[in-house]
Amino acid sequence: MGFNSTSLRPERAVLVGLSHRDQSSEKLAEYMAELEFLADTLGLVTVKSFTQNLDAPNPKTFIGAGKLNEVVAFCKENEIDVVVFDDDLTPSQIRNLEKEIKLKIYDRSLLILDIFQSRAQTSQAKTQVELARYEYLLPRLTRMWTHLERQRGGTATRGGAGEKEIETDRRIIRDQIALLKKKLEKIDKQMRTQRGNRGAMVRVALVGYTNVGKSTIMNILSKSEVFAENKLFATLDTTVRKVVVENLPFLLADTVGFIRKLPHQLIESFKSTLDEVREADVLVHVVDISHPQFEDHIKTVEKTLSEIESIDKPTILVFNKVDQYPEPPEEEWKWEGEIKPAIKLGDLEKSWMAHQDHQTIFISATQKINIVKLKKVLYDKVKEIHAKRFPYNHYLYELPSDQE
Repeated sequence: MGFNSTSLRPERAVLVGLSHRDQSSEKLAEYMAELEFLADTLGLVTVKSFTQNLDAPNPKTFIGAGKLNEVVAFCKENEIDVVVFDDDLTPSQIRNLEKEIKLKIYDRSLLILDIFQSRAQTSQAKTQVELARYEYLLPRLTRMWTHLERQRGGTATRGGAGEKEIETDRRIIRDQIALLKKKLEKIDKQMRTQRGNRGAMVRVALVGYTNVGKSTIMNILSKSEVFAENKLFATLDTTVRKVVVENLPFLLADTVGFIRKLPHQLIESFKSTLDEVREADVLVHVVDISHPQFEDHIKTVEKTLSEIESIDKPTILVFNKVDQYPEPPEEEWKWEGEIKPAIKLGDLEKSWMAHQDHQTIFISATQKINIVKLKKVLYDKVKEIHAKRFPYNHYLYELPSDQE
């Protein structure tokens, strides 16, 4: 994925987004920047972005006729391979757009599904992504059937399948969905057994928006080498490690990152992976404080946690990447003819960000800033739960002050 099949060069893409009464132009700009990062993660080279303001998406082609003609002309003149739309498209919109543009069409969900497919390593993750992808494909077979032809060894042209072929593909997909659900049930049962075998150890789960540094934090705390990369969804398979802080052991899980407009098929398929979050005693919500939209990222994560009934768990809010935190413009710092020095850790700890419903801490995982304090905060939280779960097991840590 991401390479032109004839020239083996990276596929060239244009991005298309829409602002309307339910999505402001400012919000669209944020989404389009994220969409470009998603495209880059899949290996696509973004050549140009097109945006339009309408009262509502065009039910036939998502964008208006004039803008569509502009996109078509640009694609022809610039050897574009893929057109990526920021929102989900209906089957009829996809059919109409393919007829007009005559290129591969991605909507946001398909783009994310393809990224997940390229990242999946374990049998569980591969099965979950495959199930989500088939459930996405089922109502869209008029344009996607050639993908199935490649899987079953047939040949096809881009002109489209006849009704018999489409019905055959529908039957294949329904059969595959049934088989994958059975396979996933078996894997889920094995995973539940594994989680049960861990005993009553305190469980901590790293959660957060994608690409916020969870895996880097995991590596520091567990002294392991979990794959970490500056890409969206670098971690797809949940990793669990035993961690010991001071002499207190607990289990730490690094989970898949969340993202805005996450396809509902993925949330459904990944529910078993997200069991690590549901069954955790403590959540460590990691936030990339250097990202301009980190507040929206927090809301997205909290919304997803609410959907999987995990929003009320004890949570530590970790603002990561403080070394990259952008300084305000110089004029905003001036008072009485002087300029306030660059932001320091103490400034952040006195800011509104430190006054949340959860305990907060500011760190830089890559620069090892405030990691000792993070370990202390984790130790105190795990110790609190451990003391309640094992009230007579004080040999692991000092006695409470009222018992000394």
